[in-house]
Amino acid sequence: MLSDDQLLRYSRHILLDDIDLAGQEKLFAASVLIIGAGGLANPAALYLAGAGVGRLLIADGDTLEVSNLQRQIGFRQSDVGSNKAQALVAQLAALNDSVQLQAHPQFVDQHWLAEQLHDVDVVLDCSDNFATRAMVNGACVAARVPLVSGAAIRFSGQLAVFDLRRDDAACYACLYGSGESRDELCSESGILGPVVGTMGTLQALQAIRLICGLPVAEKLQLFDGHTLEWKSLGFRKDPACPVCGLQR
Repeated sequence: MLSDDQLLRYSRHILLDDIDLAGQEKLFAASVLIIGAGGLANPAALYLAGAGVGRLLIADGDTLEVSNLQRQIGFRQSDVGSNKAQALVAQLAALNDSVQLQAHPQFVDQHWLAEQLHDVDVVLDCSDNFATRAMVNGACVAARVPLVSGAAIRFSGQLAVFDLRRDDAACYACLYGSGESRDELCSESGILGPVVGTMGTLQALQAIRLICGLPVAEKLQLFDGHTLEWKSLGFRKDPACPVCGLQR
C-alpha cells in the first residue's frame, strides 16, 4: 500500500492510465544499474530517482572535473575533485531519500557485473567507450537483463533498447558489430550539453517503460541536434552474433 505522502508525491504518475498504482508499485520494487555517472547518467538518474525507482546503483571510477559541469547537471561546483558516482548519489539522496542508493566508485569489470546483475531489473549503459559497452552488453546477455544504451557526441545522439529477456532479442553486438573503430571522445570532438541531456532523459523514459511493462520498440533512434529531427532504424537479432547468437 502506498502511504498518503507517496500518493501525493507520485500522483502525476498515478493519473496516467499506462502507469497507475500498479505501475508505480513496479517502480518501487525495481532495481536499476547505471554504468557511468557522466552526461547521460546525470539526467537519467535524476529522473529515475524522482520517479520512485526503489533501488539505484551508480558505478563510475572517474573524478569530476570542472569541464564536466557544462553538461553533467547533477553536480555542483563544490563536487569538483570528488568521485562522480558518490557525488551523484548525494544529489539523488537530496531529491528522494526513500530510494535505496548505492554508489560504486569503480570502473566495472566482468566479475563485478556478474555479481550485480542477478538483482537488477534494467541496466542503463551511460559509458563513453566501446570496450565498456561491449563488456556490459555481454554481461546483460548472460544475465538476460534488459539494456538501455545511449550515446552522444557533438550535436548527435543515439538511443537503443535491447530487451534481453526475450529469446529473439538483438543485443548491442548485433547492431554495432565488433566496433573496431576508434572511440570519439567529448574531450576531443565536443558535445552540446542539451544533446547528451536529451539522450539521458530518454534512457530514463525507456527504463520506466520496461519496468512498467509498456511496449518498447526494437529500433535505433538517431537525434540530430542541428535540425531537431529524428531517424528510426529497425534492427533484428543476428543469428551469427558471437555474443548472443549461440546463447539463445
